[in-house]
Amino acid sequence: METGAITEYVDVAQLVLYAFWLFFFGLIVYLRREDRREGYPLENERGPGPHPGFLFVPEPKTFVSLHGGRVTAKPDGARDTRALAAHPATPWPGAPLLPDGDPMQAGVGPGAWAERADEPDLTVDGAPKILPLRVATEFGVEPHDPDPRGMTVYGCDAVSGGTVQDLWVDRADMMFRYLEVEAGTPEAPHSVLLPINFAQIDGARRRVRVVAVKGEHFAGAPVRRQADQVTLLEEERAVAYFGAGLLYADAARQEPLL
Repeated sequence: METGAITEYVDVAQLVLYAFWLFFFGLIVYLRREDRREGYPLENERGPGPHPGFLFVPEPKTFVSLHGGRVTAKPDGARDTRALAAHPATPWPGAPLLPDGDPMQAGVGPGAWAERADEPDLTVDGAPKILPLRVATEFGVEPHDPDPRGMTVYGCDAVSGGTVQDLWVDRADMMFRYLEVEAGTPEAPHSVLLPINFAQIDGARRRVRVVAVKGEHFAGAPVRRQADQVTLLEEERAVAYFGAGLLYADAARQEPLL
């Protein structure tokens, strides 16, 4: 027999190949079980609802959050019962959804958000992760960078939407996440969080430009329950609101380019 041969017909390379086949088969079974844990099959918009099927159905799995809560993921076929503020553009399946009412608040398309926990994101030691500089006093703005505090915020129509009051820093990733903008009316002012990815800070002109929305839209942005704290759900809704503006802030944005 040649080197590596176990018998005249079986050698080490053949056994390794068989072991790989078994591993790959087990991997496929595992992945098929996990992708049926939540949201599978996809929602049938014209049918009675999702059904998890009977093959590769996994056991329920419980996750423990940093807030002490428990979330159990199981393929129970439960349907999302939240009211959908939209209607299909045409009667056939797969038609695009048109928002009902205020498209900036409808929560569909680019303005959709995930129902994350209504609790603040935490660091590894259990402290709030994202805080304003007035609370996280150990952080600050690099002296060579423009400090947006006090700058006027303008929408894509060059109309003022408010003034930057503070910056919110991510203490884990060491970066700014939001600009806190004083919006609303003089009679009823309130602060909203503007995701810094949507902001163009012009230090020379002392202004902040946001092309996603118009100046009037800042007053309608979601507000927080607490002045110095933001929850995961509130973060989702803030990002979704300005994301919706990329399509719905101006009717012309919903038309074809050509």
